Amino acid sequence: MKTKKRILVIDGQGGKLGRQLVENLCTALPDCEILAVGTNSQATANMLKGGASRGATGENAVCVVCRSADVITGPVGILSADALLGEITPLMAKAVGQSSAQKVLIPTNRCEILIPGAADFSMAELLKKAVDLVVDCVRED
Repeated sequence: MKTKKRILVIDGQGGKLGRQLVENLCTALPDCEILAVGTNSQATANMLKGGASRGATGENAVCVVCRSADVITGPVGILSADALLGEITPLMAKAVGQSSAQKVLIPTNRCEILIPGAADFSMAELLKKAVDLVVDCVRED
């Protein structure tokens, strides 16, 4: 029996970016398990409203789910301690960075992380590119 691919979406603040990712991933990959982990309960709730299979909140949830995810996606700040106005703890950033999962990160020019070229695309275009990359990651196995 083939197991479902597990896609972890991590977001903070209000969870708007995460919710958009979840909605698009649910449409593109209906046979995958989309897990939403928010740095706060509002972010988690918004991603669940977007259609995530399951959701959890906080540092421990990020650390635990990163161990079993096939793909991790969210804003690039999830790799940086203290990003998202301090919502990304050092342990969260470490868990994402050390996970063996493929990482598909949205290059937002926030969190004191500047990525040349990110400004060349609208958020809608970045989301589409991210979803396409996640689809490629899931289908290459």
